Amino acid sequence: MSDIHGLLDILMFATLIGAILCGYPVAFTLAGVALTFAVIGLSLDVFSPAYLAAFPQRIFGSMTNATLTAVPLFILMGVILERSKIAEDLLSTMADLFGRARGGLLYATAIVGALLAASTGVVGATVVTMGLLALPVMLRRGYSKSLAAGSIAAAGTLGQIIPPSVALILLGDVIGTANQEAQLQMGVASPTVVSVGDLFAGALIPGLLLVGLYLIYQALVAWLNPSAAPAGEAGVPSWGRVAKALAAPLILIVAVLGSILFGIATPTEGAAVGAAGAAFLAALRLEADAGRGNGWAARLALAGAGALALLTALRLSVNLPVLFGGDGALALTVTVIGIGLALLATAGLVCAFWIMGRNQHLRPALRSTVDITAMVFLILIGAALFTLVFRGLGGDDWVASMLQDVPGGLTGAMIAVMLVMFVLGFFLDFIEICFVVVPLVAVPLIMMGADPLWLGVMMAMNLQTSFLTPPFGFALFYLRGVAPPEIRTIDIYKGVVPFIGLQILALLLVAAFPALATWLPGLLYR
Repeated sequence: MSDIHGLLDILMFATLIGAILCGYPVAFTLAGVALTFAVIGLSLDVFSPAYLAAFPQRIFGSMTNATLTAVPLFILMGVILERSKIAEDLLSTMADLFGRARGGLLYATAIVGALLAASTGVVGATVVTMGLLALPVMLRRGYSKSLAAGSIAAAGTLGQIIPPSVALILLGDVIGTANQEAQLQMGVASPTVVSVGDLFAGALIPGLLLVGLYLIYQALVAWLNPSAAPAGEAGVPSWGRVAKALAAPLILIVAVLGSILFGIATPTEGAAVGAAGAAFLAALRLEADAGRGNGWAARLALAGAGALALLTALRLSVNLPVLFGGDGALALTVTVIGIGLALLATAGLVCAFWIMGRNQHLRPALRSTVDITAMVFLILIGAALFTLVFRGLGGDDWVASMLQDVPGGLTGAMIAVMLVMFVLGFFLDFIEICFVVVPLVAVPLIMMGADPLWLGVMMAMNLQTSFLTPPFGFALFYLRGVAPPEIRTIDIYKGVVPFIGLQILALLLVAAFPALATWLPGLLYR
């Protein structure tokens, strides 16, 4: 590769970072920098216009990618749950349940963060919700400001690593493509497939490990320094209230995550079930709050929710696609029951959306979903153009040779990539890193021997850590925006430092024991 190629690659990436730090919109910055350097490359005769000719096909492939269809559905599910106050019920109930123990509110925050992560997968909403609800209560009960702020920020970032997560969907799609490309370059005629479901399964144990580390640390702090996490005087809630608060997230977790992990549904199908389930839960909550819990609309929505649950259970029990196409009394019976349940679920869903619209919840939820989805896919388009031009200038060869020259082989290359991604996480969102950086480094790392599932989980955990790290961690910005005035920025920074250490410990454990990321996918899918 000529020196001019290497110089243009470095300048291109440096220009991108500089433009983003200046505050320019990320998607347009990606496309603008790419086109600028494409013109420079053409003028120097070191760039082929064939790369630009491939851009429309690349966009068409992204827009017809069935996996990415899950993104707006998961976003809609998270937005509906955020607006339905289900998180508020869960947090207040868990706070009362653990409130009489030392550090009880800390345990409640960690557990609620894990449950919200597994049922919504949206980081920002979780941090904001718990910051508004839990932080004032902790301060009133005398909790350490830094400990309370750090616990909330750390629990909120669990949505980055615990499936179903929007970050894991995007990362899984990129890792799967990189794995196929790496195998083809190595001459593998029939490359193995790494799916989003594989990455969901791979990230589950590391995510739960991280929750366990949080709880152990919080218990130690409460034991060694009782004044930082005092016991409360709240009464213990009834088991009925606990079951009611846990029912909504647990139902969604089982329906969505369970169906995906056990291979019964694709991530897109699971996301559709989750979005419908969230709509049913929100509608029933709105009708109950308005005193119309026994009205016809609530009854129809409840019947639709029950039909969806039965249809999901039926799909878990029998192979519906095979029976629908078969002959005999059993096939006919199952077909009739399935169609009837589907029609009832559809009618109930329409009613649920009508209830949300009547209560002024549907339009804001849809608008927020469209805004976030448009941002994600606009960045995807800009990143696709950037990577095409970067590769046209020889950037992929430059990255591969640079990683191969790092001392220590795969271990050294992994350390270098993790450090670069960690630093970039200070300035860039996970979406930009996922679409721009991961495609460039994943292929050479896989060709050097890295397991793609392990690599994907390591990258997700690394991005989660940078999401929490001062001074630019996005979770810190979310919490700063809703924290009471008595919480200083330095309190938040001090509070998250121990949790950053715990995340680095979890990352090192997954690095040392790859089976933490590969055992469950191997058990479920191999």
